[in-house]
Amino acid sequence: MIAAVEPSPSLLYALGGVFAILVIASIVPTVLRRWRPRGDYTELSQRVRTWWIMACVFALALVVGRVASLVLFGFLSFLALKEYLSLIPTRRADRRALFWAYLAIPVQYVWVGMEWYGMFIIFIPVYVFLFLPMRMMLSGETKGFLRATGTLHWGLMTMVFSLSHAAYLLALPGEKNPNGGGAALLLFLVFLTEFNDVAQYVWGKLFGRRKVVPSISPGKTWAGLVGGVLTTTALATLLGGLLTPLTRVQSVGAGLIIGLAGFAGDVVVSSLKRDLGIKDSGTMLPGHGGILDRIDSLSYAAPLFFHYLYYLHY
Repeated sequence: MIAAVEPSPSLLYALGGVFAILVIASIVPTVLRRWRPRGDYTELSQRVRTWWIMACVFALALVVGRVASLVLFGFLSFLALKEYLSLIPTRRADRRALFWAYLAIPVQYVWVGMEWYGMFIIFIPVYVFLFLPMRMMLSGETKGFLRATGTLHWGLMTMVFSLSHAAYLLALPGEKNPNGGGAALLLFLVFLTEFNDVAQYVWGKLFGRRKVVPSISPGKTWAGLVGGVLTTTALATLLGGLLTPLTRVQSVGAGLIIGLAGFAGDVVVSSLKRDLGIKDSGTMLPGHGGILDRIDSLSYAAPLFFHYLYYLHY
């Protein structure tokens, strides 16, 4: 089992930097109200307040220990899957199968806690993938069977399997990353993924003209995509030596992966919401929407960054 370790100086400095950014962000709405008093900055203020709550919970979990971080990510996967299933029409006959789908969440994170990589990497893609259709078949209901099994497994892969890759960073050998161990790797991934979302939004607002996928996400522009990815890559290059074992060149690769994967995750979930005819997946996070609206980028960035790092250094 993974053991608790003291937070490294690099991790604490990085967390301090995150909160410094939040302090600056908290001042922005006040400055904007004085500069342009007629503007409505309610949503911006809500976003910043929600960022404070999320950052405090995440930082507390990292500082308290790895078990707390695993519990946090397990709970996040539960909320994401629950929100997803509340949006997707499900058959009455599949209610018992949903119990097994939810049960897969703690089991998946147990594999992380045990550092059992072999089971972690195949449990949902193989065992759960084969078991759930069999359990759904026992209900005797064949109408909508393919749609039901496909939507349920996609949800598990995205909300549980993909997110658990972020948690597995905590189980990687600490001696391989003297710059803070798994907690520093997790902070690197989560911070850059969320920063990438903000950077793409800002660049798009400032210089965006040409849309990337107008029928899916009209707010996504080429200026936002390119500017966000380049900004994220530059920041990854600066932070790579502080929080990870990556070289400067490898940090550039990590920044590109996180930036592009974050964009892909965002527009894929946007496609899902378009299909369902909704703007936001929920209202749990004021100013942001639902859980899916906040973890969409991470669902793509986490597994791709994890395997990139794992191949290079583990």
